[in-house]
Amino acid sequence: MSGADYTVSVEFYDLLQAETDRRLAKRRFAEAARHARHGILDVGAGTGIVTETLLTASAAPIHAVEPAPPMRAALLSRLAGLGADQRARVTLHPEPIERAGLEEVADLAIANNIIACLDPATRRSTWQAVSRALLPGGLLLFDPPPTELPTGREKVGRLGPVRVGPDLYGADITREPDAGTVRMVFTYHVERDGRVLRQQRETFELWPASAAQIGAELEAQGLQVVHAPSADLLAARRPAR
Repeated sequence: MSGADYTVSVEFYDLLQAETDRRLAKRRFAEAARHARHGILDVGAGTGIVTETLLTASAAPIHAVEPAPPMRAALLSRLAGLGADQRARVTLHPEPIERAGLEEVADLAIANNIIACLDPATRRSTWQAVSRALLPGGLLLFDPPPTELPTGREKVGRLGPVRVGPDLYGADITREPDAGTVRMVFTYHVERDGRVLRQQRETFELWPASAAQIGAELEAQGLQVVHAPSADLLAARRPAR
């Protein structure tokens, strides 16, 4: 997500979101991963929840792209807890996808919780890089950005609480319009005996785009919009030769 480097969120991410994200990843991506034979591209791998799901569902090699150092550290910690045979199938790319230089390495590309976080120019560069990384006939799955701005400041929801010893960890999430973007604010808090021990905040920007706009950008990079396997995803395919 633009506007932040995850130095705050990475401490809390897996504790508050891992189980929900893992269930979501299995529902969204496991079936497609089972059909991948040559390789899978994981764009914006984060702490590795989706990467681990892909490793479990498929025997194919994984290209995990994660340029943010805090998230990459968490990803490597997750990989350290896996078996050597699974780790051997992961190639970690510490640069943005448009600088990774990947050419026809995957028959499946996943971009989970990342496309909304890219400004329009970077988003278009990402489509181009994904198109190059996909083999002919390869499939891209991603969750779309918001299609419009909120009308004002809104409470999105709450994460947790999750107990660690005597402490309760949680987060409140709000969003509001901000100069054409959606400003997301995560306020993390740690409580003990009803008293707030710590409170930290991290802010992110999301760029809205309509489905028609996303479709036009994909087609400009040679990717054809196709039916997605889940209602909360969009899908595109590189045409077979």
